[in-house]
Amino acid sequence: MDLVILAHNIRSAENIGSLFRAADALGVQKVILTGYSPDTDHPKVKKTALGAESAVAHEKSTDILPILDKLKTEEYHILGLELDDRAIMLDDCKPQTQKVALLLGNEVDGIPSYLRDECDELVYIPMHGIKESLNVTIATAITAYQLINNRTRPPLTVIAN
Repeated sequence: MDLVILAHNIRSAENIGSLFRAADALGVQKVILTGYSPDTDHPKVKKTALGAESAVAHEKSTDILPILDKLKTEEYHILGLELDDRAIMLDDCKPQTQKVALLLGNEVDGIPSYLRDECDELVYIPMHGIKESLNVTIATAITAYQLINNRTRPPLTVIAN
């Protein structure tokens, strides 16, 4: 799977650094930092990423809309990770393409509504505790892992004796 992560208006440099570590571990093709997300030259990004920012392709743009347009032209499935009435459970998400762009939003406010409307699909991770969400990096790692394994895991064969 060709997985791109779009990190829009992530305020924490430490979250961006952790995001690069997760992206490296999971084989993400590219991280695109948009809005006011800190760039990879930020000292706290470098400290938290531990070199992963050099191993994962990335770019920075203040304006996300041209990035989304380009990804759509390249036939990426734009998948927003967000609590929303339109969102489906992550387990039920089965993109029909090998090219997925995972859109993340701000740690407090999430993905703005105008960007949710740009997504082909919205997904959420069901919670079992008292909190309704996870840290953006943890949620991204879980989602990316699930998306990658849904595509690469061989079908289960049941043999009954």
